Amino acid sequence: MTTVNLDGNPIELSGNFPKAGDNAPPFTLTNSGLEEVKLDNWAGKRKILNIIPSIDTGVCAASTRKFNEQASSLDNTAVLVISADLPFAAARFCGAEGLQDVITLSSFRNYSFQQDYGVAIQDGPLAGLCARAVVVLDEDNKVLHSQLVDEIKDEPDYEAALKAL
Repeated sequence: MTTVNLDGNPIELSGNFPKAGDNAPPFTLTNSGLEEVKLDNWAGKRKILNIIPSIDTGVCAASTRKFNEQASSLDNTAVLVISADLPFAAARFCGAEGLQDVITLSSFRNYSFQQDYGVAIQDGPLAGLCARAVVVLDEDNKVLHSQLVDEIKDEPDYEAALKAL
């Protein structure tokens, strides 16, 4: 099992985190309209998967804002913010913040996403949520960059993620 940290304390994850060069696992998640969407919905586009524990935390909100800001200038790129939050919470946050360049998706119906992407938190106070990670995919869903953030409370390396595109 892989581990990350929460305030320096190890947290176990399950699944296999994708590495650069891998083909991204297919997924089905729920969008803000409560519709099931698949990775294939963004076929032919580059994708930034901003995987977060919960939009209702400061660091998750900051990464969503930062990727929204950066996404507006990226050609042929979709920024997908993925968490176990209910779609209502993510839509409420983006609406209140005026964030229009990210797409929020929820794993609440499809826990297999967390396993398939190796971000399923197994223990501790965040059990059941996603670990913080960024996975950048090309138009053919090949992984260009991946970062499983070691300390859940830290922000991801935005520059490395954007540079991979």
